[in-house]
Formats: sequence, C-alpha cells, structure tokens
Amino acid sequence: MNNTPVANRKHIAIFGKRNSGKSSLMNAIIGQEISIVSDTKGTTTDPVSKTMELIPFGPVIFIDTAGIDDEGELGNLRIEKSKRILNRTDLALYVIEQGDYDFYHYENLKREFKKYNIPYITVINKADYINADISNYDFIEKKILVSAKENLKIHDLKNLIIDKLSIIEEEIPLLGDLLPYGSTVLMVVPVDSEAPKGRLILPQVQLIRECLDYGIKSYVVRDTELKQALDDINKIDLVVTDSQAFKYVESIIPIDMKLTGFSTLFARHKGDLKEYIRGIENLKKLDEDSRILISESCSHNHSHEDIGRVKIPKLLQEKLGKKLNFTFKMGHDFPRDVGEFDFVIHCGSCMLNRKTMITRTRICSEKGIEITNYGLVLAYVNGIFDRSIEIFEGTY
Repeated sequence: MNNTPVANRKHIAIFGKRNSGKSSLMNAIIGQEISIVSDTKGTTTDPVSKTMELIPFGPVIFIDTAGIDDEGELGNLRIEKSKRILNRTDLALYVIEQGDYDFYHYENLKREFKKYNIPYITVINKADYINADISNYDFIEKKILVSAKENLKIHDLKNLIIDKLSIIEEEIPLLGDLLPYGSTVLMVVPVDSEAPKGRLILPQVQLIRECLDYGIKSYVVRDTELKQALDDINKIDLVVTDSQAFKYVESIIPIDMKLTGFSTLFARHKGDLKEYIRGIENLKKLDEDSRILISESCSHNHSHEDIGRVKIPKLLQEKLGKKLNFTFKMGHDFPRDVGEFDFVIHCGSCMLNRKTMITRTRICSEKGIEITNYGLVLAYVNGIFDRSIEIFEGTY
C-alpha cells in the first residue's frame, strides 16, 4: 500500500482559519511532525501533503491548507491556492478553534463543499472537555470535538473519517467489469522516444495489476512483435494499445477482435466516458476561431513526438482540414474558469484522482464547453472511433 500512487488514494483536505490548529490536527492524525506548528498566524503558506495507510480503509493522502481567512495580496493568493484543492478533495475536514464563534468563513466554505459535492466533517479543535461551552456549536450537525495538541479523540476522528470514506462512490475498474474471469488481454506497448527508459508507464502497470486482481490473463508486446503474438496466442478477448499506435494495430488485428486504448480505459475509470464521447461527436463543429485547451495531468519534457503538444494538434487539424488555436496546461494548472475556451481535450489523467477529473468535467459541462479525451480523439482521427468504444457498450 505504501507504493500506491497518489492518484489512486482518497484525498482528504484540511481547511479552516489561521491558527485553528489545522497543522496540529494533521500531525496528530498522521502521527508525525509533517506540518510546521506555530502560534503565529499564517504559518502554513502552501498546501502540505502526506500519504498514509488509514487502517482498515486503505491508502489515503491528507492535505493541509493555508488559512481561509488570510489577509493582504499574498494572503489572497494563498486562499486561492487552498480553494483549488477543492477540485481534488474527496473528503474535507473543516477545523474550528473552540471558542471561535465567527462562522463567516465556515459558512462560505460549506457552500463550496456542496458546490463540489464534497462530504465534510467539522472538527472543533483545542477543546477542553471539562469546561468547554460548546452550546454555540449546537447548530453544526457533522461535528466532532478533539484536542490535536493533547491527542484527544483523534482515534474517534479517524473512525469517523473511515465511515465517511466508505460511502463515497467506489472507483470504476479499468476493465475488470468488462471481461469475465479467465479472459485474455493483449497489451500493445510501443517503445519510442516518448517511452521512459527501463520501465513501464503508470497506465500500463495499473492495467497489468488489475488483470491479476480479476483473474484475467494478460500479455504485453511491442507493436513490432504484434503479428507474432497474434500467431502465438490462440484466443484474445481484447487488444489494448497505446493510442498513438491505433492505426497500425487496427490494420493488423482481425476485424472481429475488440480493440481499445489505455487512455480510453482511463477515460471511464477516472471521469465520465459518456460526456467525452459526446465531445467527440461535436469535434467537427470546431473552426478556425475555436480555442482549444489541451490539458495533461503530468509534467514532463517535450519532444517532437509529444502526444499532446505535437501529435494531437497535427492529426486533428489534418482530419478537420482547419487550422485551430491550441493552449496547453499541465498538472493541476487547470483554469478555474474555462469560459475562454470552446473545447477541452484532456489526457487519460492517470496522475490525477477521479474526483479531479469529475470536477473538471462538471465545470466544463456547466459552462457549455465540450470536453473529451486523448485516446478518443486519436481513435477519431484514425477512423476507428466506433470500434474503440465497442467494449464499453452498456456501461455509460
């Protein structure tokens, strides 16, 4: 579990006013001195993250944020950065210092929790269980009293967190619900200049592991050995390829053999496949004035074979016969207001948690902006879109 990628962990973010004890609370939950604790307001300036195994739930990540009541120009920037954490938050903890009865920031952030559909727990911190007058907090339903400094009721808080996490939507499998036990999957992994030396990329590793978990036999080959693999393996239920090799792989495998891409599997696993398919159906409406955002979840150096910055823009413009305007964003650098764009093309988001992708998709939908996925676009420009989504029929 310690090696579980951050993208596959539930994200628990801690919010509250300055000096409410957010950092002390995170340290108490984790059991380590992760965040700096001080009586000086505004000690936490940037989000601080720490992964842990929340037994018996499993792998999670806690995020300590700057005070939601920070002041000044720099303080406003810190607040903005804290609010951006909402995009990836599966469960929120809002910390109130016992004795603080100013609920302005609390009520405002509760509205944000509801906007982003984030379950939350209100933590009344620095509580003196003998003399504390908590009647002013009677109106708060989802609350627990703790003392992070004295480590009081922290175990109860952990149990409450586990209870909340257990009712959050389960992750959608990559393909465990698409194929029966004992099926056979052939994965095609081209090794080009974009492939990391000496290792597989995360989507490939995750798919291999899921096949093991579901009792699905998996074979991994380069595109250069695909023909030989087809001769060697008697029965193949699904071919999964790097989307960049769609055209080549589709030309080799039998017409009745099901085919999809790693990125397309992740489109359903991390986001809303139905919405991304609808986006493809509207690609043809793009024109020379259209502004397209291409968003990638990981940061890396770029080459002449870069899929997001080079191949997709080139192939899409050739397919549509139009010159288009592209803007590129990476990692969590996704605009809070996507209104300046007409269309969004997003990567498979293997480095982001599902909450992030669902939030980004919803933001686009509310603005009336179409959004789709790298793999679906590459299937479309190569003329095999319908074939690439056949395996998902009835699941979206």
